[in-house]
Amino acid sequence: MKWHAAVAIIAGILPVVLASDVIDLNENNFKDEILQEDLALVDLAPHYEEAASELKGKKNIKLAKVDCTAEQTLCSEYGVNGYPTLKVFRNGSPTDYAGPRKADGIISYMIKQSLPAVSDVTLDSHADFIKADKVVLVAYGDSSHPIPQVFDDYANIARDSYLFGRYTGSPLPVLPGSPVLPAVILHKSFDEGFAVFPSDELSSATGDSLAEFVKLNSVPLMDEISPENFGMYAEQGLPIAYLFVDPEDLPTRDILIDAIVPLAKELKGKINFVYIDAVKFVDHGKSLNLPGDVWPSFVVQDLAQQTKYPLTGKVTKESVEQFMRSFIDGEIAPSIKSQSAPATQDHPVYKLTANGWDSLFGDLQKDIFAEFYAPWCGHCQRLAPIWDTLAERYEDDPNIVIAQMDATENDVPPQAPFRVQGFPTLKFRPAGGNDFVDYGGDRSLESLVEFVEQSRKSTGRAGVTEEEEEEEWADEEAVSHDEL
Repeated sequence: MKWHAAVAIIAGILPVVLASDVIDLNENNFKDEILQEDLALVDLAPHYEEAASELKGKKNIKLAKVDCTAEQTLCSEYGVNGYPTLKVFRNGSPTDYAGPRKADGIISYMIKQSLPAVSDVTLDSHADFIKADKVVLVAYGDSSHPIPQVFDDYANIARDSYLFGRYTGSPLPVLPGSPVLPAVILHKSFDEGFAVFPSDELSSATGDSLAEFVKLNSVPLMDEISPENFGMYAEQGLPIAYLFVDPEDLPTRDILIDAIVPLAKELKGKINFVYIDAVKFVDHGKSLNLPGDVWPSFVVQDLAQQTKYPLTGKVTKESVEQFMRSFIDGEIAPSIKSQSAPATQDHPVYKLTANGWDSLFGDLQKDIFAEFYAPWCGHCQRLAPIWDTLAERYEDDPNIVIAQMDATENDVPPQAPFRVQGFPTLKFRPAGGNDFVDYGGDRSLESLVEFVEQSRKSTGRAGVTEEEEEEEWADEEAVSHDEL
């Protein structure tokens, strides 16, 4: 197994001076230090120095930095438009860094980048290779039992996420599970330590079946979740069961984790179980409809449906088991957060709440244009006066509703045929049905009006022709301009 030379680089404004294991770059030495290397990473990251020392000492992978306040031309040449920016250079060719930002994540990612998609493993290197990362996949075979090509094909797709090895030597190392050849074993640094792909299915394995095997076995039965590994859980596509715990109450945390792990093992492949710092991530708890002041707490989040299922009452082994079995059987209704609906809708913009969803969208006679926003969202704040003006434009049209929902205080209910993925989200529901149309144009008043007129199914205001309506709109615009 060969470790290729590699370099990692920081591009940005540096608040501190990093130590010598991180290379300082400028226009004069950039080509010599970076473009001649097999692999390099350019970045601004708080854990960079720790990763630099580890990678330089063990794998000859270099990390470097560029101060873009002093090297503006160099940073511009490589498309650095914001900070921090991380780039991987392989044989002088840059690509965006797609790994974690903490030291252990940088180390893991760059080790994967320094290796071929599938490394040749020998008896001497085997013990170290299977411990080189949290999850390592090795295919074992010989001339009489060749390794299926699908293993290499899958490795080329998943090389950024996992280490892959190929062992074809003799004798074989002692293998867990005593598999027959050919074999694929997932070695991991947690839980039982390994998983063997079913031998009788390997000859017919596909990339999808290998991916499913890895997905099922590459996540701990119960681990701490944080921003660093949340993406991994999101990619799994499974509901997440959170145990929110007080970080100061370690005895309670450990007792509950030990009690829940057997259930997590039983439900493996259906639910991912995690624990989380309830104090540090209290806002996340509130977003999952937990009260935010009682710990420990337990809640299930279905990411695909954007639904939340908080457990009410005391968190115990028995209550969690009963709750999870009811959840699996579909016996628990999701918790829907909703503001109180206004007593009267006396503003041009209709204030939509979760509890008032059916009241508004149940009226199929109306065309409805709805904005889903967050108060802290800058784009939403800039859209607000335009949205108000749009509502005023259609205030006298009984068949058009311009609506708005604070999506931080209201959940989009399960009966809605879409989920809000970002802010602002603009959806148009034409009259006569329950299909929603995405708005993806610019957010000028003129473009929004044009979209409404092109998308509406209802007629204009009773007794007012389309031509008269346009003339009124033109007159209103003229008056508005005169007042300016």
